[in-house]
Amino acid sequence: MMGRIICAGLGPGDPDLISVRADRAVRAARHVAYFRKPGRPGQARRIVQGMLSPDAVEYPMEYPVTTEIPFDHPDYNDALAGFYDLWAARLAQLAQTEDVVVLCEGDPFLYGSFMHLQVRLTGLAEVEVIPGIPGMVGCWNAVGQPMTWGDDVLTVLMGTLPEADLIRHMQGSDALVVMKTGRNLPKLRRALAASGRLADAWLIERGTMPGQRIAPVAEVADDDCPYFAILLVHGHGRRPMARVAE
Repeated sequence: MMGRIICAGLGPGDPDLISVRADRAVRAARHVAYFRKPGRPGQARRIVQGMLSPDAVEYPMEYPVTTEIPFDHPDYNDALAGFYDLWAARLAQLAQTEDVVVLCEGDPFLYGSFMHLQVRLTGLAEVEVIPGIPGMVGCWNAVGQPMTWGDDVLTVLMGTLPEADLIRHMQGSDALVVMKTGRNLPKLRRALAASGRLADAWLIERGTMPGQRIAPVAEVADDDCPYFAILLVHGHGRRPMARVAE
């Protein structure tokens, strides 16, 4: 009997926002894998607390590097490549006889770590991906404002981009999502100010989860921003009367 690797997108963090399909897969799983940093439970595992079968076997996939190594450094890329190679092989071996559920926050195909496993698993195992609500969607709903109006252009940026690139994209888009903030916050604040967007920018930490924090970026200290907090600038409509027409 051949098994499958099922990646369950868990949504932005609130367990109530897991899809019915993903909920079924998680509760029925006999083998469950998830990403985490060494010594930590892992965000995906926290989301499904109380949902796993008592006899489920867990496979914590611990990242070998942290943000202390620059993401573009060869050592960073080599370490992560080896990590994904190793776990793709392990999961493929297990899937020869068993279904394995891999937990993934947000949506697996939107900047999700599972993508790096999925490309390595092609031809080695059957893979099924269950979509999830992206984390950014949970964050902009937490703010309680529409994210886009009419013909607004929504741009998703990484805080690790060079400052000049950030300014260029910020000036050319109506609504903005910036991921990977953390130590990049001072650079992001400068780019927002240079593009005239700072007054409209929000920082959302742990969106939809316990301990959620929502604050104007202008009021957040440079050293008070976690790496996975999301920065938002809402669109306001480029067409005349966009809010009424839409």
